[in-house]
Amino acid sequence: MATISLGLVPSHYSDLLGPDEPCLTYPDGQVTWSELESRSNRRARLLKDHGVSPNDFVTVALENNTLFHEVCFSLWKLGATPHVVSPRLPMIELKAILELLKPTTVIGADSLSIPGHPSIGVECDLQKYPDMPLPPLVAKHWKAMSSGGSTGRPKIIVDHSSSEVDPADWLLDMPQSACVLNPGPLYHNAPFMMAHYGLFRGNHVVGLSRFDALETLQLVEQFRPSWIMMVPTMMHRIWRLPEETRNKFDLSSLKVVGHVASPMPVWLKEAWIEWLGADRIYELYGGTEGTGATWIRGDDWLQHKGSVGKFIRDAKVRILNTEGEDCEPGEIGEVYLMPGTGPGTTYYYVGAEAKIVDDGWETLGDMGWLDEDGYLYLADRRTDLIISGGANIYPAEIEAVLAEHPAVDTAVAIGLPDEDLGQIVHAIVQVRDNWPVPVEESELRGFLEKQLVRYKTPRTYEFVTYSLRDDAGKVRRSELRNQRMQKVNDGD
Repeated sequence: MATISLGLVPSHYSDLLGPDEPCLTYPDGQVTWSELESRSNRRARLLKDHGVSPNDFVTVALENNTLFHEVCFSLWKLGATPHVVSPRLPMIELKAILELLKPTTVIGADSLSIPGHPSIGVECDLQKYPDMPLPPLVAKHWKAMSSGGSTGRPKIIVDHSSSEVDPADWLLDMPQSACVLNPGPLYHNAPFMMAHYGLFRGNHVVGLSRFDALETLQLVEQFRPSWIMMVPTMMHRIWRLPEETRNKFDLSSLKVVGHVASPMPVWLKEAWIEWLGADRIYELYGGTEGTGATWIRGDDWLQHKGSVGKFIRDAKVRILNTEGEDCEPGEIGEVYLMPGTGPGTTYYYVGAEAKIVDDGWETLGDMGWLDEDGYLYLADRRTDLIISGGANIYPAEIEAVLAEHPAVDTAVAIGLPDEDLGQIVHAIVQVRDNWPVPVEESELRGFLEKQLVRYKTPRTYEFVTYSLRDDAGKVRRSELRNQRMQKVNDGD
């Protein structure tokens, strides 16, 4: 099938599948293809009145709901580019991002007052605007995503793909004209991509306003999706539900249960494979930058346990050591990628510089190794590496073992300075809600020492009651480390 402008997607499927077929279901309601077409046409005309033009960047700061998608389609109808941010960003962080990109306007749930930056609220009278189709336009960039990155400084990742799509193009075994479930926050790249590509392929997209383990299982049984993408934290929380609760739901509709965004503990992957079957569990590795991605099914993973798979779409990979030389199979180094379309073809940064070597090979900062068969295994990000007494310690390994303890919801390992060893491992532990007994440091020490060599186990522990991960299941270790360093510097 030929490519079509993203702005034409609602009308295309309204004609193909029927105007009354649902395309979106969120807690705020259900929307049909014809309703999405009508509403996004009206909103596009409103935005045009506010000065939005082709190839403009427009910042979208909205919660997960049907309105989020309506706004994005209205921008694509104008040939503009949605730039997506969390609606809960502190004002100082939002301003820093806006000053980098300088979007035409900001669209929020309410009219935001941001000095120097015009904004538009979403609550307005759209009925005065016609809902007839607009002339098809194509934006140079279909999306722009915000990221704090490993440094904590804001940057924008602008996708080089235009706002047109071939609905028949293969994407991670996603179905067409079926149902997909999106439990993640739309301001993060993977949920944004997967939910919208679900629509581009004619699927009914069911979403949550915020992830909840029990609600996710209820929605699978109710709407019978065949495809879902989660992060390991979500899968961990589903697995921590009582077994009788997990098993009372009919999950037979799911053909693809994918996970992405952070390391998956081996024990948890094995548990899901045993529960649902190896042929239904998939893993995706890749960055928002689109320089390369892997995709591996559970049965292949069992033959290469711990791997994130081989690269797809003709992307290539190299593992380089600190001298910039190619590593031997099994040797840990920094992961460098080359997209199948060539260097510099997938994105550009606003507010950051890519780390590039040898004619366009580029790294996202991940450490890993390749086996003899070309399967990639990840160790950790270079910025998160802990060097204690001359030994390299990878936080993800410690966190995976801590997460096996039944009382632990989330655990983060960071390196703190030490006069003797250079750094020591410090564990920050979030205990599960309503855990019936206090968790002692000695209990976790004993638990880890049965599974990890002594030098990898944390020297110090800290217990917290707040979430250590954001809505997309990501941890900003550098931010947690900086907060604790600040306390040390302040003499606390």
